[in-house]
Amino acid sequence: MRHQKDDNMAFELPDLPYDYDALEPYIDARTMEIHHQKHHNAYLTKFQKAIEGTELEDQDLETILAKAGQHGSGVRNQGGGYFNHILFWESMSPNGGGKPSGALADAIDSSFGSFDDFKEKFTGEATGLFGSGFVWLVPDNGKLKIVPTPNQDNPVMDVVSESGKPIMGLDVWEHAFYLKYQNKKPDYVEAWWSVVDWDGISKKFDAAG
Repeated sequence: MRHQKDDNMAFELPDLPYDYDALEPYIDARTMEIHHQKHHNAYLTKFQKAIEGTELEDQDLETILAKAGQHGSGVRNQGGGYFNHILFWESMSPNGGGKPSGALADAIDSSFGSFDDFKEKFTGEATGLFGSGFVWLVPDNGKLKIVPTPNQDNPVMDVVSESGKPIMGLDVWEHAFYLKYQNKKPDYVEAWWSVVDWDGISKKFDAAG
């Protein structure tokens, strides 16, 4: 999430790890393009403006967000939006769907009873989240917890009750699905399971120890 640029550390808009149309028919190309180029880029631009000329310019993103409550709404909302979308893109793949395996699958079974029980609970949190926000999967001492957050908050921040470093995130803001699904959030959430990148999420879980 940090890149070297012109001999100075700078935040940049990352390229998607797949083409805009790669997640169709589950998420349409036009939504992906607008979401990435307009929404994500806007969060980045406003975040850069919020930290411009401050000591935060020399800090990495997670360090900044860990003290989001001390930095004001601009850093919290825009920095959160920048971080959240990166993880959202990384949570999906054209080769996604199905079920996880290995240590992640074992942790899901241990934490929630079964994959089906986990999916039902995660889906319930996503469809039941009032207004805009994200739902996260967060390692917790070898197990896992589901953490919903409003707006552009995330579990890295000091403003949430359930903290941790998420390994998977689902965007349930209307701009993530409105062009294809209109106001039918449950249909979007159900379709999203078909593009979840369990291989990448498993690697994040393994790295979390």
